[in-house]
Amino acid sequence: MRIITLNANGIRSAAGKGFFDWMHRQDADIVCIQETKAQHPQLGDRHFFPPGYHAWYHDALSKGYSGVAIYSRPQPDRVHYGLGWEVMDSEGRWLQADFGDLSVVSLYLPSGSSKEERQQVKYQCMDFLQPRLARMARDGRHYVICGDWNIAHKEIDIKNWRGNLKSSGFLPEERAWMDELFGKVGLADAFRAVDPREDQYTWWSNRGRAWDNNTGWRIDYQVTTPGLAKKAVRAEIYREQRFSDHAPLIMDYDFRIPSRA
Repeated sequence: MRIITLNANGIRSAAGKGFFDWMHRQDADIVCIQETKAQHPQLGDRHFFPPGYHAWYHDALSKGYSGVAIYSRPQPDRVHYGLGWEVMDSEGRWLQADFGDLSVVSLYLPSGSSKEERQQVKYQCMDFLQPRLARMARDGRHYVICGDWNIAHKEIDIKNWRGNLKSSGFLPEERAWMDELFGKVGLADAFRAVDPREDQYTWWSNRGRAWDNNTGWRIDYQVTTPGLAKKAVRAEIYREQRFSDHAPLIMDYDFRIPSRA
């Protein structure tokens, strides 16, 4: 099973930079997109409904903002739009597709970097998600929660960690939440299950020469139930082309997606 996740920073922009041409060469089973920044009526071009894939979009109510998508080769048994909580659902931040006993989620956790009000919304979302994620870790299903979590977990996950100790995305409270996610809650960082190396980042600021100098943050994850993390066999952060300020995270699992009955 191959799963790709990418914060596209605008799916129409990424399409114009060759994302879908690249995607079709990757032989992915499932592709999760965050920050589509588009409403469904704006996606009339065939690119946005890739041949050979089922396409699902969960848009924000505000135009040009947030939004998530899933492209899947297999037909899901069920698709869940949102979590039944207006704070996240109105901004199009959670889309879940179920395939037998496997669920794949495209998640876009809010950024708090623009102003303190948004940081407080981010904390609200973290508080809301924690018990739900704990239940998911225990309910016996396999989960892959793909997306932009907007948090660099450890010092190894951010180039300039000393200079960002007071920055949203690397605050002590955020990192402690991730500690609990990968500790008490019982979920796993699948990327780190196969790649312990330094300097592995998925997002770079557009300021200065962050991309050229690899001055980045690893804030895009495939968070899984422990059994799936043990089946992770390969991880790649693709940087040969640039579709966004984020890079695609590609992961292979020794796991077969359940077929529909």
